[in-house]
Amino acid sequence: MSTAPPSTLAGNSMWSESVLSGGSARPTVLQLRLDTPLELYQAYISVFTEGGLFVQTSREYQLGDELYGLLTLPQDNKRHPLIGNVAWITPANSPTGRPQGVGVRFTTDERGAILKQKIETALGPLLGTKRTNYTV
Repeated sequence: MSTAPPSTLAGNSMWSESVLSGGSARPTVLQLRLDTPLELYQAYISVFTEGGLFVQTSREYQLGDELYGLLTLPQDNKRHPLIGNVAWITPANSPTGRPQGVGVRFTTDERGAILKQKIETALGPLLGTKRTNYTV
């Protein structure tokens, strides 16, 4: 059974969800800071042609929901815009032992392509390994 690294446990999540003013109950901006290449590897979804990231969250989302976020990559303090749609859902108490959350597929535009390239560059040789991650 896989366990989340300490930085992703409840109360100390890599992701923070915030709601913009306007009374919406749904989060509109996600912020993610991945401090190590291994954390990035565990969250990256390479099986999506456009690339994507797994977001650990107990908040309910539906397939197709659009999410917006700011992503900080290892050894890069710049916050990169993340826009995508929910394309993967891991429920609570998954039989695989993986953490609850959603996979966000990047957009097919230039911003999505740039983010995918930055992530794959940051991953370097980890990208070709067969280590377990949060999705596959």
